[in-house]
Amino acid sequence: MRAHWLVLTLFAVGGVAQGETITADALVDDARAATTEVDREGLEDMIANEPDHVLIDVRSHQEIELGGGQIRSHLTLNIPRGELEFRIPGEVSDLDTPIVVYSDENRRSALAAQTLQRMGYTNVHNYAGGFPEWKEAGGPLYVLDKALDSFLYDMPQEVTDGVLSAIGATQPSTYENSGHNNNLSFIITDDGVVVMNAGDNYLLAQSLHEEIKKRTEQPVKYVVLENAQGHAMLGMTYWQEQGATVIAHEDAAREIEQNGQRSLESAPNRTRDKAFLTELGTPDKIFEDRVDLDMGGETIEVLYLGPAHAPGDIALWAPDRKTLITGDLAFHERMLPIFEYTDTAGWIETWDKLEAIEADYIIPGHGGPVTDFEQLRKYTLDYLVFLRAEVQEILDTGGTLNDAYNIDQSAYRHLDTYDELNRQNAGRVFRAMEFEDF
Repeated sequence: MRAHWLVLTLFAVGGVAQGETITADALVDDARAATTEVDREGLEDMIANEPDHVLIDVRSHQEIELGGGQIRSHLTLNIPRGELEFRIPGEVSDLDTPIVVYSDENRRSALAAQTLQRMGYTNVHNYAGGFPEWKEAGGPLYVLDKALDSFLYDMPQEVTDGVLSAIGATQPSTYENSGHNNNLSFIITDDGVVVMNAGDNYLLAQSLHEEIKKRTEQPVKYVVLENAQGHAMLGMTYWQEQGATVIAHEDAAREIEQNGQRSLESAPNRTRDKAFLTELGTPDKIFEDRVDLDMGGETIEVLYLGPAHAPGDIALWAPDRKTLITGDLAFHERMLPIFEYTDTAGWIETWDKLEAIEADYIIPGHGGPVTDFEQLRKYTLDYLVFLRAEVQEILDTGGTLNDAYNIDQSAYRHLDTYDELNRQNAGRVFRAMEFEDF
C-alpha cells in the first residue's frame, strides 16, 4: 500500500543531515523555520505602504481560476512553484526587493520562500494564512473571470432604474475575461434599448445581448461606440445582424477604416478561439458633434465633447435619468493608458465640458459606477495635469526621455495596470510635448 507521505533521501537540504530520510512535512517544517512569516495585517500594511513590494502566487493557473482569484496588489505575479527557480530572475532582478509568497496552504509558499532566500533574495516573507484566509476576510482580490458560465467577465448590475452595466476587468484583455475589459452598458427605454460599446468580439456581444433579453422584451435599437478601439467596436457585426444601428463619431469611423483590420487580426492573439465569427464592420450612422436619439418620449444624447483618450471618444447622456456614461473620457480603479494618438492637452480641455454635465450617476469607461466626479477627476484630470507638469519641468531643464521614465508616479501605484503603464505613459507624454510648440 502506497504511503501517504513522501520519502526522500537527500544529500543536504537546509537543516537536514546528509543521508537522512525525511518526509515532505519535514521539508516544509524546515522551510518554515528558515523563513520569515507575515500575517494578514502585516500583508495589508505592506500593500498599503510599501510601493516596491512584489506578491508571488505559487499556485497553478487552474487553482487560481477555480479558487476565486488572486490577492490584489499593485504587482501580483503568478509563478507556479515548479517554475519559480527558472522564472524569478526575469521577473524580479533586484535581490533586495520586498517579496511576499503565498499559496492555498502554508506549504508550497514556505518552500518557495526558502528557495528564494537560497537564490540570494534578501527580503522574502511567507504569508502563512494563504489565499483562503485572505478571501474569507474579504481582502481585495483580482479575479480572472467573475462569470464563469458567460463570455462576460461579470454580469450586468443595475446602476439606476433601467440603466445597467456589465463592468469589465480592470486588467488587460485576456482569454479568461474574453476581451471584456471595458464597461458594456445599456439603457432600457419604452421604445427600445441603447447599448454603449459593441464589445471585443462577436460571441461577447451575443452574451451581453442574452443578458439584455433576460431583463426586457424591448429590442436593441442602437449601439454606440465609445471610440474605435477593439473592445469597443469588434462586436458590431453581431448587433447589426440583430437589426441595431451602430453609431460612431467621424474620427472613430475613420480610425476603424484605416486600422480596424489590424485590430481584428490581433484579436486571436488575446482571445484565441473566442474570436470566432468576429468580423470587421462599418458603423451605420456617423456624426460630427452630437446625435439625439428619440426613445419614446425620452431623448438620449450621444455627445462628442472634444479630443481625449482616443480618436472619436464620445459620452452617452440620459438627462431624464441624470445618468452619464463617459466611455474612455474618465478612468478610476485602473491607470489610464496613454497612446501615440492620445491628446493629453486636449483631454484636459475636454474634461471641463464633461464635468459640466450635472449627473447623479456616472459610469466610466473602466471600473465601477460612481455618484460624483471626485474619484474620476483625481485619477483622470489630476493625473494628466500632474504628468504633463512633470514632463514640462524636465523639458525646461534640458532633461531626457530617460528622466521622464523615472518620474515618481508612486501616488498612483495602487491602481490596476500601474506597472504596465506608468513608464509608458510618461514616455509618450514626453515625446508628444517635445514638439507641441513647433
